[in-house]
Amino acid sequence: MHSKLMFPRSIRYLLSVAENHSFTRAAEALHVSQPTLSQQIKLLEEALDAQLLDRSGRNVRLTDAGEVYVRHARRALEELDAAKRAVVDLEDLSRGYLRLGMTPITEYLTTSLVDEFNARYPGIAVSAMEMSQDQIEAGVADGTLDAGIAFTHSTQSEVEPSKIELHTLFMEPLSLAVGADHALAGRQEPMGIEVLSQEPLVMLNQNFALRRHFDLYCMEHGTHPRIAVETNSLSMMVQSVRLGRLITVLPTTIACTLPRLYAVPLVPELPHHTIALIGPHGTYKSPACRAFGKLAAEWNFGRAPISPDQPIEPPARKSRMASKAAPMPKAGVAVA
Repeated sequence: MHSKLMFPRSIRYLLSVAENHSFTRAAEALHVSQPTLSQQIKLLEEALDAQLLDRSGRNVRLTDAGEVYVRHARRALEELDAAKRAVVDLEDLSRGYLRLGMTPITEYLTTSLVDEFNARYPGIAVSAMEMSQDQIEAGVADGTLDAGIAFTHSTQSEVEPSKIELHTLFMEPLSLAVGADHALAGRQEPMGIEVLSQEPLVMLNQNFALRRHFDLYCMEHGTHPRIAVETNSLSMMVQSVRLGRLITVLPTTIACTLPRLYAVPLVPELPHHTIALIGPHGTYKSPACRAFGKLAAEWNFGRAPISPDQPIEPPARKSRMASKAAPMPKAGVAVA
């Protein structure tokens, strides 16, 4: 190849021009001068003896040769990035980073695990991102996430099973949850399933596993829940229930530990669901990822379970777990 070719920088320049359809916008995005960017791409074209960009129109676009080259170049850069991570992530865990995906529910349930990991390995930067279960599985499969924590799927996953592996952390029961001012607050006797069609509910939307588990439960028992509000935010759910009019379904740990929430028994009993650690299968795992998996197993072993009818604390008190929970996300809401 051309002796002046700057690899992989020139490829990144080409990708930016292709994405922005403009040399000017690509140069701004990369924080380089336009002449420098143009020169590097010209050298790349000379080295390949092919025109990669069509500069004749108002917008710059890839030629057929450019399309083919970019497709292979993206894969090459992904491999180079993986190689860089493998070198940077030292086995002694004195530095590195962990990219972790969690759903709004599992984020709350496992915040103490992330806190313990940070305390044990302070040199490892943790990037914890909230997203749907499908996004977590896709991210782990394509390498943009190191690991994820989510419910096991109630339906067939869209990701090939050979690309991810699931390790059970714990079983979490679900409970009907009401606010302190609701008429059902403090009720000890189980409610019949008909309450779901009589009382207005606020629920996560169908992008989330908790909602899909709930929908499957309702379908199996032939009931049609009265869902008044859908959201993608646990904070929105909790605040709505605390106002006293709406009810919801939450993991029992949340219903029993957050202030001004009460868990109410339901018959037939709401299902218990498996919280799992999701990791890549058959591919490189960073030392940080392996250490997180090991710690998760230890943390789960020492975790005190909460049963639906025996909360570890009265609902009005805030537990250590609640106090260490991550900030709730801003709500995105659709009103039915």
